[in-house]
Amino acid sequence: MDLGIEGRVALVTGGSRGLGRQAALTLGREGCKVAICARSAEGLNETVEEMKGLGHEVIGVQADVATIEGTEGFYQKSMKTFGKVDIIVNNVGGTRGGRDFDSITDQDWQDTLDLNLLSAVRLTRLGLPGMKERRWGRIVNIASIWGREFGGGLTYMTAKAALIAFSKHMAISLAPYNVLVNTLAPGSIQFPGGGWERFVNGNSEEVVQEFIARQLPMGKFGWPEPVGAMIAFLCSERADLITGTSINVDGGQSRSLI
Repeated sequence: MDLGIEGRVALVTGGSRGLGRQAALTLGREGCKVAICARSAEGLNETVEEMKGLGHEVIGVQADVATIEGTEGFYQKSMKTFGKVDIIVNNVGGTRGGRDFDSITDQDWQDTLDLNLLSAVRLTRLGLPGMKERRWGRIVNIASIWGREFGGGLTYMTAKAALIAFSKHMAISLAPYNVLVNTLAPGSIQFPGGGWERFVNGNSEEVVQEFIARQLPMGKFGWPEPVGAMIAFLCSERADLITGTSINVDGGQSRSLI
C-alpha cells in the first residue's frame, strides 16, 4: 500500500532506539525525510548511519526534549535542514525517580511529566503553525496501555493518561485544519536497551515466564515492527479519517474494553 507521504518531513523524538528508531525507519521507507533526536550521541549516530545506508534522507540531533532548550534546538535544526515539518512523532517517555506515592518527590513528578507530556506539548506548539497554514499535518503521540488502564508506576501512568487526553482535545480542535492527532498505546514491547529487556535479564526464567503467562496472551513480548507500521499508517494519507483515537498495539495484553 502506498501511504502517500513521500517527501513529507517527519520529526521523531527518542529516535535512536526502540520504538522511535522503528518509527524513523518505517517513515524513511515510505520516502519521508526524517529528523531524529536522542540524548546519547552514540546511539543517535548509529541509527543515522543505518538509515543513510538504506538510502533514507535523515539527520540526527543530540537533544533532550524533556527540556525547553532541547526541544527548541531539535526543532530549529530540523527546520534549517528541511524547511518545514509535516509529521511529528512524540515518542520519548519513561519514569523518572520514585514509583510509588510515598517515595515520589515533587521533582519526580515534574521530571516525568516533562518527559512524557510536556515534551509533546512543546514540540507540537512549534510545529503546529506551519501545519495549520498548509492545512496538512500528522501528530502521533506514543502513550501506553498504562495510560488507558491500571499499570506501571504512578507518575508514568498519570503522564500517559494526560498525553492521551491532550491528544484527544487537540484532535478535535485541529480537525478543521486537516491536522490529525492520535495516540498509540503499546503494551510490553521488548527491544535492545529497553525496560522489558532489563526485566528479562534481571529476573529468573521462572519469574519472566510467570509474567508472560499472566499478562501476554500471545505467549511472548511484543516487538517494535508492528508499532512502527501503525505509526506510519496514522501519519499517512490512508488514515485521513482517523483522529482523536488511542490505538492499542499490545497483542491483547490490555484488559479494558475502551
